[in-house]
Amino acid sequence: MEFYQGRETNLLRRIFSWIVDITVVLSLAWFCLFAFGTQIKVTGQSMAPLLWPDEVVLINRLLYDYKKPDRMDVVVFKREDQKTNIKRIIGLPGETVQINGGYIYIDGERLVAEDNLDQVSLGGLAEEPVELGKDEYFLLGDNRDSSEDSRFVNVGNVRKDQIIGKVWLRVFPLIRVNLILS
Repeated sequence: MEFYQGRETNLLRRIFSWIVDITVVLSLAWFCLFAFGTQIKVTGQSMAPLLWPDEVVLINRLLYDYKKPDRMDVVVFKREDQKTNIKRIIGLPGETVQINGGYIYIDGERLVAEDNLDQVSLGGLAEEPVELGKDEYFLLGDNRDSSEDSRFVNVGNVRKDQIIGKVWLRVFPLIRVNLILS
C-alpha cells in the first residue's frame, strides 16, 4: 500500500510541475506578444485581399528600432490627422517614385512585384516624380482602387517616426490565423 501511495504522490507532483511549467510558458508568451507588439483592428478594404475589414493583427513595435523598414513591408502608421492606417511600403528614403502607364517606377526602373502589386490604375500625386526625403517612405494599399495612401495629399509621404510597427500576425478571425510575410 505504501508503494502505491508513493507512486500516486510522485504522479501528482509531476502533473503539478507540468501545470506550473505550462502556465509560466503561456504567461511569458502572452507578455512578449503584448509588451513588444500591439493589436490593431483592420478598417476599410485598402489592404484586401491580404487583410479584410474587422480582422485583428499584431504589429511588432520594436523591429524598426533595430533595423530599417524594407520595401514591401506591411506597416501601421499614424497619419498627420492622428488616424491609424495599414499600408505597404513601396518607396524608400532617397528614392524617386512615379506611377506611369499603370506601373510603379522607382528611380526610373519599373518595380517588379508579385500579385500585381506593381500595378496602379490611378497615379495621383505620383503621376509626377515624387522625391522621398532621408526619412520618408511612399506607402500604398494593396487594393489600389480603394486606398487612401501616399498618392493623395491627405496622406502623402510618411516619415519614419510616423511608422508604429510592422504587421506580422493575423490573430482574428481564428480560422485565418497566420503570419503576414512581406
